[in-house]
Amino acid sequence: MKLNSERSTREAAPSGALHDKSPSDHTIEAVAQIEKAARDGRSRIDHCASTITRVAGTARSILFHLVWFSAWLLVNLHAIPGIQPFDPFPFNLLTTVVSLEAIFLTLFVLISQNRLSQEADKRAHLDLQVNLLAEKETTMILRMLQDICERLGVTGSSTKELRDLIKETKLDELAEKLEEALPSE
Repeated sequence: MKLNSERSTREAAPSGALHDKSPSDHTIEAVAQIEKAARDGRSRIDHCASTITRVAGTARSILFHLVWFSAWLLVNLHAIPGIQPFDPFPFNLLTTVVSLEAIFLTLFVLISQNRLSQEADKRAHLDLQVNLLAEKETTMILRMLQDICERLGVTGSSTKELRDLIKETKLDELAEKLEEALPSE
């Protein structure tokens, strides 16, 4: 997903309107563009699965099934005079229909979960990229502040922690330490 939010905002906004927006407005627009790109990139089956799982996960769906099962049982237990049972006890047709519904609903839920998982992975990768850039920027700022202090003759407590923070973060070493520190399953 390519994001050119600032450029597209500059092109779409009248002169002066760009400066009226706060930094949070720009980030909201960028997130909205990411979400729109993710939504637009979904296949028809993904849209269908999302719609089905969204509808199936409502109180209306529970109410519909309650009415449907009650009516089915009342008709087939001959509790309503004048209507012939079409699926007498042990309700083989009902069992088949419910089993098929459960199978397909499970498949649609799995499709939706897989898509959500893929989108979450993309967001996590984006978060990691942003965090890595922020870490590099922060390290650069610390180095610049240290240089400024040295040039101005400002002395402070140059602690070991500050010296460690100014060093470049080595991700492989950090990941290795984290792996050792986490409990194994």
